[in-house]
Amino acid sequence: MAKEFILPDIGEGIVECEVVEWLVAVGDEVKEDQPICDVMTDKALVQIPAVHDGVITTLHYQKGEIAKVHEPLFAMNVAGVGSVNDAEQTHTDTPPSNNVHFEDFILPDIGEGIVECEIVEWLVAQGDEIKEDQAVCDVMTDKALVQIPAKYDGVVEKLYYQKGEIAQVHSPLFQMRLTGAGQQTSATALQPSNDVSSVTAPSEVVTTQLPKNGKAIASPAVRRLAKEQDLDINLIPGSGKNGRVYKEDISRFTSQHNTIQPMVPSTACSATANQANTAAPTAHNNSRVEPIRGMKAAMAKQMVASVSTIPHFTFSDEIDLTDIIALRKELKEQYAKDGIKLTMMPFFIKALSLAIKEFPIVNSQVNEQCTEITYFNDHNIGMAVDSKLGLLVPNIKSCQTKSIVEVAQEVTRLTNAAREGRVSPDDLKAGTISISNIGAIGGTTATPIINKPEVAIVALGKLQHLPRFDNEGNVVSRAIMQVSWSGDHRVIDGGTIARFNNLWKAYLENPAKMMMAMS
Repeated sequence: MAKEFILPDIGEGIVECEVVEWLVAVGDEVKEDQPICDVMTDKALVQIPAVHDGVITTLHYQKGEIAKVHEPLFAMNVAGVGSVNDAEQTHTDTPPSNNVHFEDFILPDIGEGIVECEIVEWLVAQGDEIKEDQAVCDVMTDKALVQIPAKYDGVVEKLYYQKGEIAQVHSPLFQMRLTGAGQQTSATALQPSNDVSSVTAPSEVVTTQLPKNGKAIASPAVRRLAKEQDLDINLIPGSGKNGRVYKEDISRFTSQHNTIQPMVPSTACSATANQANTAAPTAHNNSRVEPIRGMKAAMAKQMVASVSTIPHFTFSDEIDLTDIIALRKELKEQYAKDGIKLTMMPFFIKALSLAIKEFPIVNSQVNEQCTEITYFNDHNIGMAVDSKLGLLVPNIKSCQTKSIVEVAQEVTRLTNAAREGRVSPDDLKAGTISISNIGAIGGTTATPIINKPEVAIVALGKLQHLPRFDNEGNVVSRAIMQVSWSGDHRVIDGGTIARFNNLWKAYLENPAKMMMAMS
């Protein structure tokens, strides 16, 4: 039966694109992930792949025409799906009607580079009647918790994933039954279930070839599959046109190479294998195993990438915050009347921005080869937040242009959003330096890990009232905080971080000096 392919989100803010070239024609048999067409947005040339095996039945646009996001791009007969009437009978107990349509909701791009997400909670159930823009489910990416809304009025016909399962971007998330106005709003016809059987590979030998230039032609999904299996895709013969590699080519390649088991050349490998066998954990009634997903998985990868590629060094000092705490106390009630929560964090951030003006090296970034360094004009200062979903580091953009009050407003907004796990992707992007307020939980010193690709991060210890000598030699109680800097030793040396810290510290210990620097 014919199934419409809905053009998904292909970039933030993009609502239409130009069809540059169709790579197939009506009647062509195509495979999952095979490129169907090239489209041009106002930012880039994008290749659109098939999401199922099948035969192309309709191309809704001519070359050069403008295609709309969330509208049908082409239609195809999907392999393994029965007739229209069969599909209708599987989804409803009422006779098929011309004014009833089924539509799969295709999970759109929900963040740059994100290809999958975890279903955290379904907010509707099968059979529920829902309205346009009503929240349908919460999904968690490796960056944030995102709420998915309905596009039309209708009835939830099917949920394709269970809570806790991983949903793929550009694949059906749920199915709706549309009636009346919803039918006219939707440009799609009947949408089948996502339970589509894959076409069995032919038994005859498929002739494959390597690309002439030695570089594989493949879709992003196929490249990702090869990477997951630790395979060099350039070595895999492709069965498609010009040597294009498909998923079945990867399966064929792995099966052929796994049939011959190499001999183990050394006893070390045997010992490792024996250790792996004996190291299997014994099951206990009070133990449980759960997958590492979402932001926890992202944090693990980010931390490993940081410590394995950046030579860290740490510098520690103490700051006397007695005077600035007194200033905050005077201003706190005044701003509270206007709904502004004035914590200590805005002072730390603004003082940091002022110090960066004198030491731009700490607000820089190096490329992967460490052959170039970029100095950023904007001070996008991140703050680590211990959210219920894991560590998030949203950043306040352009702190150099903001007042302490404006910074305070942003701190409040981002903290509230982060604790709910609903920080927007833009708030997580483009940070240039970070602050970790570990002292809010406890502890005096830390060795913070740099938020790659930034080059510096500071950890704030807990505030302590400690005895110190004043100018006359008298012992007095002062509000002391330990701070710990980590720097990228490829571009920052100890002397630089010490002088930078001294200036930051001077602004915090002498609020009048900070106010003068802001004028």
